[in-house]
Amino acid sequence: MLDHPILARMVRKMETRAKLDDSDREALHALRFQERVYEAGAYLVHEGELREHCALILEGFAYRQKHTIDGARQIVSFHVAGDFVDLEGALLRRADHSLQMLTRCRIAEIPVATISALVEAHPRVGKALWVDTLIDASIFREWIMNVGRRPARQRLAHLYCELAKRLKLAGLGDESGYRMPITQDQLADATGLTPVHVNRSLKALEIDGLIIRQGRLVVIPDWDLLRECSDFSELYLHLDQTA
Repeated sequence: MLDHPILARMVRKMETRAKLDDSDREALHALRFQERVYEAGAYLVHEGELREHCALILEGFAYRQKHTIDGARQIVSFHVAGDFVDLEGALLRRADHSLQMLTRCRIAEIPVATISALVEAHPRVGKALWVDTLIDASIFREWIMNVGRRPARQRLAHLYCELAKRLKLAGLGDESGYRMPITQDQLADATGLTPVHVNRSLKALEIDGLIIRQGRLVVIPDWDLLRECSDFSELYLHLDQTA
């Protein structure tokens, strides 16, 4: 069976989550899905909705968010191509957060029943999906630490380090730099800062030579220095469980 090129990035990622055999890979490539395009700002799911599909990002950036009763927003995670962004929808009946497109996104919508059948027929794939959700939880814990205990400049530097590692796994960047379409308002809502504080902190990072911003391109002149200054350790990303 030929590999499905649309799902190839996701399959490669799942192979870092658990050891898969040929039948597991074939089953992943054969997943039934409907491809849809969502424009920047569009919602894939609103908090409280019933979900009939799990969403896989094929292209673009998205983010999960929560709102207070008065409308204040907290971004709780960013997601890139190859990420399942609501895999928990296969087991939990209602969404407990909203999911919005940061850029124009191509999404593969996979029926919940298809995911359930896949897990039952291929336990190793089930383990890979389980590990993927556990890593999401690990990232959430690190974000709580970031917002709760790190100073502003360090919060932003830590997020830049995280994105470098995750985009490298997706084949979309590395520790030397990457394209990042996240606005300063969105960075503020992800780090618990004001846009003004984000702007000042980013300028400080540039003055210190830790990052260079060229439009949407982020250049990291000295990865080791940025990592040290941000208190970053990739342990929480569990980048390769099969190594």
